[in-house]
Amino acid sequence: QVTLLESGGGSVQSGESLRLSCVGSGFAFQWHGLAWFRQAPGKGREVISCISSADDSTYYSDSVKGRFTISRDNAKNTVYLQMNNLTPEDTGVYYCAAEVMGGCLRVSEESVYNYWGQGIQVTVSA
Repeated sequence: QVTLLESGGGSVQSGESLRLSCVGSGFAFQWHGLAWFRQAPGKGREVISCISSADDSTYYSDSVKGRFTISRDNAKNTVYLQMNNLTPEDTGVYYCAAEVMGGCLRVSEESVYNYWGQGIQVTVSA
């Protein structure tokens, strides 16, 4: 059974930090590209970061570039999202996703992602 399980969400004040973790199981984690998506209240889901399987190259959306850092630990089957200087605009449900192509080349296309976590809430108050 394939699972992706997010943790580390919660409620924080503007300017604070959180680190999200996502543990995968049941599939070849090390060969998959790994992404974080965010769905803000009343909006569609958007990709905010991705890390490739081959060389750990990364992608960040403009909205999080310079504040968020994605990393992976294949030995632990875990992908992380370090979120610094959070603002209320970062509020939403965060999802991790895995794509077998591995290269984060079509990051915004949800159809390329084979596996999804259930999502975790992050709330940032002013």
